[in-house]
Amino acid sequence: MNLPAPGTAPEFDLRGYLLGSWNVARTLLDRATGTRGTFTGVVRFTPLTRPDGQDEDGGLRFREEGTIAWPSFSGEPFTGPASREYLLRPTEARATMDMFFPDGRPFHRMGFGTASSHAQHWCDPDTYQVGYTLIGPDDFRYRWNVTGPAKDQLIESVLHRITGTPA
Repeated sequence: MNLPAPGTAPEFDLRGYLLGSWNVARTLLDRATGTRGTFTGVVRFTPLTRPDGQDEDGGLRFREEGTIAWPSFSGEPFTGPASREYLLRPTEARATMDMFFPDGRPFHRMGFGTASSHAQHWCDPDTYQVGYTLIGPDDFRYRWNVTGPAKDQLIESVLHRITGTPA
């Protein structure tokens, strides 16, 4: 796989890179309270398909499942299952994909190039800023900085390809 040079990604095939299964380790920090938590699990990037099984449009389904550990309101630790899902759609450039919520609402653009590695999403009343970093052929990370009147959080995720899945 051709990885992009730092700061560039003109010919990088983001869909091809993501396709497959990844282990994810996430740290969560509520900066306002100092509360820390973790999430560990698996992220699967699978092709979006039509009911007849054919490739829909070059898009991917992002499905994450795992276990979250976070202190509860009573102070006792909570550990339990957590999951989420997004849809990724191709853009005019192979190096980026647009991410959507499952209901079709736009979320942000994902990529590793200079112009595409950072994105912002407004979720009233807070601002979510994300940065993607390509570590290597089987590793990447992203970091959410969430600020506003309701939240002050830092959420960092590291993904590592599960051996034997497509590169």
